[in-house]
Amino acid sequence: MSKHVTTAERTSAPVRRRQWGAERRSEPLSIVHPMPSARKLALGRLAIVTTVLAWMTYIVTTVLRQFANNPNAGFRFQLEAVSYLVVVTFLTFSALMYLVARQGAMYRFRDHRRVPRGELDRHFADHREGITVLVPSYAEEPAVVRATLWSAALQEFPNIRVVLLLDDPPHPKDPVTRERLDATRALTFEIESSLLEPSTSAAAALAAFEADVAARGADAPPSCVDLPPLIAAYEAAAIWLEDMAEAETVEDHVDEFFVDLVVMGLARELRLTMYALDAALVQEQCPEPERVRELYVRLLRIFSTRLETFERKAYASLSHEANKAMNLNAYISLMGRRWRKEHVATGTVLRPLADGEAADGHEVLDVQDSTYLLTLDADSLLLRDYCVRLVYLLESPGNERIAVTQTPYSSFRGAPTRIERVAGATTDIQHILHQGMSYYGATFWVGANAVIRKRAVEDIVEVENVGGFEIKTYIQDRTVIEDTESSVDLGTHGWTLMNYPERLSYSATPPDFGSLVVQRRRWANGGLLILPKLWNQVRHRRHLREQILARELLLRVNYMASIAWASFGLLFLLAYPYDSRLLSPVVFLAAAPYFLAMGSDLRDCGHRFSDIFRIYGFNLVLLPVNLAGVLKSIQQAFTGEKIPFVRTPKVKDRTAAPGFYVVIPYAIVAFSLLTLVRDALEQNWGNAVFAGLNAMLAAGAIRAYIGINNSVVDMWLGVLNWLYVSPRVRKVEESKVVPKTAAEADWESILYHGDRRLNRDLRSGNDRRRRAGVR
Repeated sequence: MSKHVTTAERTSAPVRRRQWGAERRSEPLSIVHPMPSARKLALGRLAIVTTVLAWMTYIVTTVLRQFANNPNAGFRFQLEAVSYLVVVTFLTFSALMYLVARQGAMYRFRDHRRVPRGELDRHFADHREGITVLVPSYAEEPAVVRATLWSAALQEFPNIRVVLLLDDPPHPKDPVTRERLDATRALTFEIESSLLEPSTSAAAALAAFEADVAARGADAPPSCVDLPPLIAAYEAAAIWLEDMAEAETVEDHVDEFFVDLVVMGLARELRLTMYALDAALVQEQCPEPERVRELYVRLLRIFSTRLETFERKAYASLSHEANKAMNLNAYISLMGRRWRKEHVATGTVLRPLADGEAADGHEVLDVQDSTYLLTLDADSLLLRDYCVRLVYLLESPGNERIAVTQTPYSSFRGAPTRIERVAGATTDIQHILHQGMSYYGATFWVGANAVIRKRAVEDIVEVENVGGFEIKTYIQDRTVIEDTESSVDLGTHGWTLMNYPERLSYSATPPDFGSLVVQRRRWANGGLLILPKLWNQVRHRRHLREQILARELLLRVNYMASIAWASFGLLFLLAYPYDSRLLSPVVFLAAAPYFLAMGSDLRDCGHRFSDIFRIYGFNLVLLPVNLAGVLKSIQQAFTGEKIPFVRTPKVKDRTAAPGFYVVIPYAIVAFSLLTLVRDALEQNWGNAVFAGLNAMLAAGAIRAYIGINNSVVDMWLGVLNWLYVSPRVRKVEESKVVPKTAAEADWESILYHGDRRLNRDLRSGNDRRRRAGVR
């Protein structure tokens, strides 16, 4: 087995110190969700009914009564009443959709039955369909990418190929960046070389068994003679995995998860198979030869993985758009064909080769096709049977039109920072909600991991010609939530999506406020832009006489637009002093089921019930971030420009947050305290309590999730960036394509481009030479 990376190679940053209040539990949750009790299902229905009745009661007993009792109420009161009712209605609607989605999730958890291991072995014993795992990566630490590639390489799938899609600039000048890139490039070769030993052993064991069966004859009865070699093969594989786990360096909770759940989890499952085979041998009840062969094949497919690295930026004919979607699209567009590498003035381009066509001495890029694609973020990990269970679902009768299936990722346990723990809690809640949305046919593709039917994305491909080269777009990059938009595109073409009701994938959670700002601002940007596509899909489906249930449509709209109205609604509640007559305990009654249900879900996910208050404070400090993302969507709707991915610079091993996003939470605390004092003097106790709660929770969130010292540093950097003005650089003509002498001319560029700029430069060069009297 190849040498594993050292501690120095694993990360360039020191190990993050654990904070007080961080997560102590490191063991992950159960793969299979516990079956909800009849009592919990009944309480879920009661919560939905209570929310609706409370909202209707508020309208009748408060809003309509105030209009009835105050027929001469002024315009200001009428405007306040209408706006307050709109805000309360939208917030109650989002709470109701949460309750509906979690109820659907509980129905799925109740009805789910795990496919037995024997059925998976039988299904994939002679499986011929392949899967290509695409791991897009940009500026990631090699240790992070390595763990992701290993989790994909150890999948129990018979025909799997893992491709690392490196999107870094191919020729960095910075030596540190170049060293990191070289280490990342070497990962696929290192992993494939490591797998050579166990895969060779498994193949030899299978060949020996098949030879023995052939010698005995096809009609020979089952024999316990087959079991000792099979047990030995499984033991050798388990020992190899255990040695690998022993050699790993564990520095944080993600490393611990990788070793314990990815590597040792597979080793434990192999040893469980050994235990069963030992029992069969002792009891002299021998499996059929076909079953023994299936077990050998399972062992072989675990280690027979091919890995490679692909860099689209090495080719001038592929899109270099700076986003994950086009990184995936570039490779998918090449699959299933042979390409000739040809050097031109702008670099290397790929030209398609017809079947049997010679390459004429050029290097050839042969990109294999596959039935399925698996997109996997470079900071995500898969459990061992992710591929076999999800592909089995796609190939089950009745699922022929499912385009995408996934297990919405969960968070790694044992987070060392408070903000990572609370952000992970929201991730686990989203996992439940996505499962419920599948129950109502309203789920969306969550891009961290997914198994995709390649034929489905070929249905939604868009082709354009850019600079003489064909650029194919399968996954839209118009917004930074490309997975959501592609979900709508697939639905328009008659495809569906399905979440698998188990926890089989995990992904990293931002460990500090700065990186969280980048992530959540991206999540908040784009939902409004996709809504028109949803309406077009609905019209198309109705034209086809397809039934569309209201709950599906409402869940989809809430998923795409709730960040917008929840952010603006919370802003109004924080900033505007509404008339106390509009407040009513019934409003809190309408919100109570939502918070109680979320607290119960958090506890089921291994978190604390009291985290509902921490999540509320967490959302308060993220309010400016969400608003910025929504406003970016509105800006993009008017300008039509793409919103690029944003990367924030590092400051002392953390991601610095823009000063504006740090100042606003302090402003929320200050304004809430001012509102508290004012309403207390006016004896407007409802508003006073609300303002005091906001001030307390927001202040606690600032201290816990941003940090007082960090916020001072980020605000100071924000001031410096605001004061600093980059010097205006005088626009200088690009290096002359046509120099003064023919010996220095870049003749390849002239022949390749031949555009007007080059002709202009040529004329200006001739004019200069004529004035100088030079021929």
